[in-house]
Amino acid sequence: MNEPQSYVDINRKLWEERTPHHIRSDFYDMEAFLRGKNSLNDIELELLGDVAGKSILHLQCHFGQDTLSLARMGASVTGVDFSEKAIEKARQLAEDLHLPATFVCCNVYDVPMHLQGTYDIVFTSYGTIAWLPDLDRWAAVIAGCLEPGGFFVFAEFHPAMWMFDNDFSGIRYSYFNRGPIVEQEEGTYADTGAVIKTESTTWNHSIGEVHGALTAAGLQVVILKEFDYSPHQLPHMEPAGPGRYHITGFGGKLPLVYSLKAVKQ
Repeated sequence: MNEPQSYVDINRKLWEERTPHHIRSDFYDMEAFLRGKNSLNDIELELLGDVAGKSILHLQCHFGQDTLSLARMGASVTGVDFSEKAIEKARQLAEDLHLPATFVCCNVYDVPMHLQGTYDIVFTSYGTIAWLPDLDRWAAVIAGCLEPGGFFVFAEFHPAMWMFDNDFSGIRYSYFNRGPIVEQEEGTYADTGAVIKTESTTWNHSIGEVHGALTAAGLQVVILKEFDYSPHQLPHMEPAGPGRYHITGFGGKLPLVYSLKAVKQ
């Protein structure tokens, strides 16, 4: 069954508009990536381990930098995203770089209708689950795509961070999922000066909700970590060491990222 189109269409339009700006942005540093830079961070690399020879499904892959970084590490990778512009760019990059990666354009919930077989690893990271209203369905897709003994690696911005206004001037939203959050925004996190105005519909998911959904789907969470820094410099963040950023004025007092590894029994 196809997902109702209200929030899906709103959010897809946002990512279709953002993608060309992201490709050109300093944030994604395409020049360095084309020269061979690995776009993955230590947080997720630690949990992924040696991926050479492994089959990996990368959910919500955007335009494929992390997917292709995994391919460079020797994995057999399939990336999924619902933005046609992003997937088109990902396929172009794979061709230009002569990397063996497959890219599929579909909504996360529709993955079982587009892909067959199972994978050693399912991976997703940074700014993904906020776009999904139902984590039980999300977790069921992950579990269904994993081989027995396979594992899920997840790195995500902490739900405590999403409680704040966009400029972190005060708490505006609940830590818990209290329903959809509708916002309008000018520019984008990767290019605040981009001349675009977008609308989004998102949800804040507590760590307990994430853990519960994965457990209910038959996955055992074996590692769960929280970090007082972000490996990505978002607006209103300042450097706190190499590859680490804090919200300006907060000095590492807030959890900004968490990661987990969950195994399919």
